[in-house]
Amino acid sequence: QVQLVESGGGLVQAGGSLRLSCAASGRTFNTYAVGWFRQAPEKERDFVGVISGTGGRTYYADSVKGRFTISRDNAKNTVYLQMNSLNPEDTAVYYCAANSGALLTTHAFLYNFWGQGTQVTVSS
Repeated sequence: QVQLVESGGGLVQAGGSLRLSCAASGRTFNTYAVGWFRQAPEKERDFVGVISGTGGRTYYADSVKGRFTISRDNAKNTVYLQMNSLNPEDTAVYYCAANSGALLTTHAFLYNFWGQGTQVTVSS
């Protein structure tokens, strides 16, 4: 079992930056790929990016590529989402999720464990 807790959300002006954290429990956290997803009001949950268990590989949605960076510190059981050049379209609840298959996948249904989400609001 893995429990995930996101933090770091908030209100930021367009062009600004935020760093989200995803803190995990579990001794084998480094065997899980961790993805970030987001859901805006009345919209479906969208894939943002994913990082491999060791942190050596990442994959991003086109909408955030070049602006967002995922990293992880397995010694701290934490994954980060650094978000730069934010715009109002990035406003959403952001979720981290882990999959025990270590899959670098964009499909939400393949992730076994989810955090509760953290709100990010970007004002224009």
